[in-house]
Amino acid sequence: MAPEYQQYRQQFSGPRRGGKRSHARQESDARLLDLARVTRVAAGGRRFRFRAVVIYGDKKGTVGVGVAKGSDVAQAIEKATRQAKKGAITVPIHQGTIPHAVEAKFSASKVLLRPQRAGRGLVAGGPIRIICEFAGIQNISGKFVSKTHNKLNNALATMEALKKLKAPAKHANTSDTTQA
Repeated sequence: MAPEYQQYRQQFSGPRRGGKRSHARQESDARLLDLARVTRVAAGGRRFRFRAVVIYGDKKGTVGVGVAKGSDVAQAIEKATRQAKKGAITVPIHQGTIPHAVEAKFSASKVLLRPQRAGRGLVAGGPIRIICEFAGIQNISGKFVSKTHNKLNNALATMEALKKLKAPAKHANTSDTTQA
């Protein structure tokens, strides 16, 4: 190779220029929960779009759910991932589990989350299991109290339940009773 070209290559090499890439371990992760083809009927015929539901988390207490539509699958997933990152919440985790039991409702979905002792694991299914896994909760018991199996509503009900959680110190102060 010519020396001028080598200098140019060293100066402008990088991840987008074909140079050496440094793959730093990504701490956060995203997972596709649901993908649906939705149809809108117009005068000219049916218009198809895709709706993606993505769960994002760093396994250290931050988790989010994103829902977005796009004209193709890749666009919908990308938009949903961006929305999940943007709307991520911080979950108070106390010794690998949640500080107290909590119940929440979203649309027709109703979810009950209970703390578990260490070593019990994730005793939950569907969206509850995925969301708790991405939040970094190791021991929890989750139950769908409602009859619906809609993944999107169940995921959003789980997020509502996690939003209701209070840190252990705050929870102890709110249930403070004085003895006479």
